[in-house]
Amino acid sequence: MGTVNTLSVVDCEDVAWFRDGPSLPAAARGTATALARRIGLEDHRIAELALAVTEAATNVQRHAEDGALVLRVLRAGGRTGVEFLTVDSGPGMVDVAAALADGTSATGTLGIGLGAVARLADAFDVHSVPGKGTVIAAQFWPRAMTGHTSHAVAQRPAQTASGVTRPISGESTCGDAWAVRRVGTAGAPALLVLMCDGLGHGPLAARVASTALEAFRGTTSHDPEGVLTAVHRALHGSRGGAVAVARVDGTTGRLTYCGVGNISGFLIGHGSRRALLSAPGIVGHQMRRLRTFEESLSPEDALVMHSDGLTERWDPAALPGLLRHSPAVMAGQLLREAGVRRDDAGVVVVRNSW
Repeated sequence: MGTVNTLSVVDCEDVAWFRDGPSLPAAARGTATALARRIGLEDHRIAELALAVTEAATNVQRHAEDGALVLRVLRAGGRTGVEFLTVDSGPGMVDVAAALADGTSATGTLGIGLGAVARLADAFDVHSVPGKGTVIAAQFWPRAMTGHTSHAVAQRPAQTASGVTRPISGESTCGDAWAVRRVGTAGAPALLVLMCDGLGHGPLAARVASTALEAFRGTTSHDPEGVLTAVHRALHGSRGGAVAVARVDGTTGRLTYCGVGNISGFLIGHGSRRALLSAPGIVGHQMRRLRTFEESLSPEDALVMHSDGLTERWDPAALPGLLRHSPAVMAGQLLREAGVRRDDAGVVVVRNSW
């Protein structure tokens, strides 16, 4: 088994979703520019981000079915960046490599093509299934000057975990949330992963999720039962929620999992999907005696945890090649494949950390 990179945990905050429509490119570009200025990206990076967002959003507007774009803030190692994801339900790309080739751009876009977007970004990933849809993820981080030259070097943390949340239609805040912490020692690294679904939706559910994240980040416990107990105490007096916590031990190749409520957990591999069980109850209100389950990890496995804003009727075999992609793109594809509009939705994916 491998070890977890010290920069592999990247905090992620979903800022805004933009649904497909005539105003998508302009709205996404304007918000991305304002967001990049707020976090302090350099002017040239802001311009590159704006160009890439506009191209991607215009592609969604012109050619995709049920498309959307989400902007996010990323934080790692004292640095802050911007990521955008596009998610659509078709028609998909038959040949992704050809779509990324120089000079290839769909009619009606800016004409720079996805290949240029990939070069502008510090990290870029795309997964497409013909007849189903496409997810694209692109990250933009600050640039550092090396020595006395003007060569710009991207400061891009590695990433082994990511997720995505989406509020119920008609709301701007989401009651689902996820988080990842690095625990253990340098010689025995581990990741703690939390998925929370505040009951209901809207601002009160979002407050539950925020409180759960604070408790998760603040507790000194490093085991799932202890973390879940700390979250339970923090949510006392609130409407409560469904919460699951997993610990991924990279050196031992073991996963421990403890959940309460309608959080779904799975270990997926090539042609396999193993369910992780949660107990009935409401964290913050009624929590039965907790049970922790343990599973072994193989190098090709990925951990998936999601709220009931995604149905469990998804099959990794229907998304060929998904395990070769980044956690952000994997999460986006699962949201596209199984997400429902009548509830908040959230999913987190961990891979390549063991």
